[in-house]
Amino acid sequence: MVFGRGEVLAALTAEAGALEGVLSRLSEAEAVVSTRCEPWDVAALAVHTVGALTRVEAMLDEVPPGPEVDPGTGLVSAAGYYAPDVRFSPRVNGERVRSAVEAAARRADAAEPGRVLRERWAALGPRLAAEDGARRVVTRHGDPMLLTDFLVTRVVELVLHGWDLADALGREPWTSAEALGLVVRLVFEGADRGAVERVFPGVWAGGAASEAAVRAVTGRSPAGSGGEARAALESAGVRFLALG
Repeated sequence: MVFGRGEVLAALTAEAGALEGVLSRLSEAEAVVSTRCEPWDVAALAVHTVGALTRVEAMLDEVPPGPEVDPGTGLVSAAGYYAPDVRFSPRVNGERVRSAVEAAARRADAAEPGRVLRERWAALGPRLAAEDGARRVVTRHGDPMLLTDFLVTRVVELVLHGWDLADALGREPWTSAEALGLVVRLVFEGADRGAVERVFPGVWAGGAASEAAVRAVTGRSPAGSGGEARAALESAGVRFLALG
């Protein structure tokens, strides 16, 4: 699956801008609202989500891996990044949860994550736009990836956690069409279109139907996609992403 650099950067820019607008206006009462990502409240989830994007800076500061990637590993794709392996183990998940809770507890005020995002993205956005399309990076889990593919995973993080935040705050989601389209492709592209359409009518059309389908397969809708529906989707080739 090939993602265009321009479409990925457009989606990432739209999601970062929308999220900054929400987080920079959070009240203290909103910051302590619980989310579905227990035990995170809105403040901790905001810290985690901002960090998931801004850690790209540190990756760009490192020497990029050369073309001689370990033949036993190869480059990890955007979909491959969500494999159910050590990166989502209890130990790694525990550290992920703990670090966000502790960072949120140290915040100066509710709007701090929004300010951090605005300041960091002001530098990161132009830097990403200037990077070579063939640039490679190594994730904190040791995955060698094309930068563009890793940025697709950052779009996924912003979209899914954007829904988590919007739902907790009782707001309409702010997901851009560009970002939603990328996530739909990552999850459903390559699957049997007819079989997917029978479970999720309109999944390819964008908008509410696409959002409902992605929510269902990522555990973010009341109905979910369990039992026979999940079996049918797996048989059709739908990617169920391992998520922390």
